[in-house]
Amino acid sequence: METTTHPAKTYWKTFAALLLLLALTWSIGYVDLGLFNVIVALAIAITKALLVALFFMHIKGSSRLLRLAATVGVIWLLIMLSLTLGDYLTRGWVPLNH
Repeated sequence: METTTHPAKTYWKTFAALLLLLALTWSIGYVDLGLFNVIVALAIAITKALLVALFFMHIKGSSRLLRLAATVGVIWLLIMLSLTLGDYLTRGWVPLNH
């Protein structure tokens, strides 16, 4: 089994990028963008998740089998989220009378 190692400089750059994105996430919480707050926050979160997966989990430069496993995991997550959202959106919201 081949192992891919990245130079330490790559890890420090990734760490700095994650800290920058953390500061951006924190600062965007104080800005009112209306409906775009959720979109910007999700874009930042997806970027951070990709950085962690590519460099710290060694997806970048790995075998095709590992890339396939990571892709299938993301697809499975999307399926589970869509089923949950579908259930949530199709419920009849009847107010409770106590």
